[in-house]
Amino acid sequence: MTIRRVPMLLVSLAASVALVGAGCSSDSDAGSTTTAPPPAGSVAGVTVPDAFTALTLDTIGNPPLPFRGTDGKYHVVYDLQLTNATKVPASLDRIDVVDGEDPTKVIASFSGSALVDPACVFGDCNRLRDLPAGYVDSNAIPPQESRVLFIDFTLDSLDQAPKALLHHLYGTGAASPAFGMPGPIDYLTTPIAVSTQTVPVIAPPVRGDNWIALNGCCEPGFPHRSSLMSVNGKLNNSQRFAIDWKRTNEQGEFYTGDKTNNESYVDYGTDILAVADGTVVSILDGMEANAPGVLPASNPELAAKLTVENVDGNHVVLDLGNGVYAMYAHMISGSVTVKPGDKVTEGQVLGKLGNTGNANASHLHFQLMDGPSLLEADSLPYEIKGFDYDGQVAPQQIADADDYLSGTFLQGKLPEPESRTDELPLNLAIVDFPEAG
Repeated sequence: MTIRRVPMLLVSLAASVALVGAGCSSDSDAGSTTTAPPPAGSVAGVTVPDAFTALTLDTIGNPPLPFRGTDGKYHVVYDLQLTNATKVPASLDRIDVVDGEDPTKVIASFSGSALVDPACVFGDCNRLRDLPAGYVDSNAIPPQESRVLFIDFTLDSLDQAPKALLHHLYGTGAASPAFGMPGPIDYLTTPIAVSTQTVPVIAPPVRGDNWIALNGCCEPGFPHRSSLMSVNGKLNNSQRFAIDWKRTNEQGEFYTGDKTNNESYVDYGTDILAVADGTVVSILDGMEANAPGVLPASNPELAAKLTVENVDGNHVVLDLGNGVYAMYAHMISGSVTVKPGDKVTEGQVLGKLGNTGNANASHLHFQLMDGPSLLEADSLPYEIKGFDYDGQVAPQQIADADDYLSGTFLQGKLPEPESRTDELPLNLAIVDFPEAG
């Protein structure tokens, strides 16, 4: 939802299958049986061995829905809450994601710097964080404290996707509820069904060449993936798959001329488009533009003016049907062309790209979610039905850029763009969206 530098960066909130047991019998009900309800948190076809678990693991958000990225692979992305539920210090040394129906099959494994690396401030590192998703310098989990754990892995084909996942934890912690001595941790826990829902496929939210997917999926070292929030009595991340779309000119520059003037930025004033037919749920208009280079949340005077209602600046939320909502943020004041209740069609102009709300430069923050509220909804992955993939921006270039994003950023452009269909542009992808027609 915001754009800022990294680390200052571009950004813009014991189970088993159902048990069947003999019922109590009497002369009147001899031979009858009852079926016990499945244990809370269980997944059909997955058996979790009974064990004392010093570290508990809970899911945050909906079951993971695999989607295809611009690397040609299918991504499985989700978040977990890890809690030391004892009065004894604990540590997480490794977590293996395994096939829920065959726990001997390890699908992904995370340890060492993938979990904690104090020297890594951005990128594919530091999946273990404190709440709400700040950096920690150790894999230790003090007594009765929690951490967030970001999980992501790829598959070459959807045929490789298991029906369910389990998590094998390794580390140290209380050996039993009766004794306060630490011991080794080595157990299976927390079954998760892999979603078989259909991935939403949408049209582009903007048109033109040289768009960069800033803060896109799926590395935990970039802001959207780690934008966990404590809202409505739960941990939530409605921005897990959000993208900050920002455009360069043919020289790879985000702006030319006066960097303190919003009109100097290549994307400022670009038409923002409906990605599908839908109904307008809510809007906000009338917020004035920010000065480029200053993130309001980092300025005490400006931060005091941010609220839950305006943190996204001027924005539009669309109901696309089937439980899918599209959210567009940071539009120019007075540019919103729709009102709640309006029916819109794919490609219709909703407003103009701007720099309002919690943003330090013009961009379009775009995401899909499973409800109309940025805070309450869970993020949804999606695929864009047609675009040209044109390479990648190097993460270090973004990390080294100033708060105005000075410099050039198309050094990783391909000799010729590649036509793509039904893929989600991954973090820092360079994308061309052909003009309609």
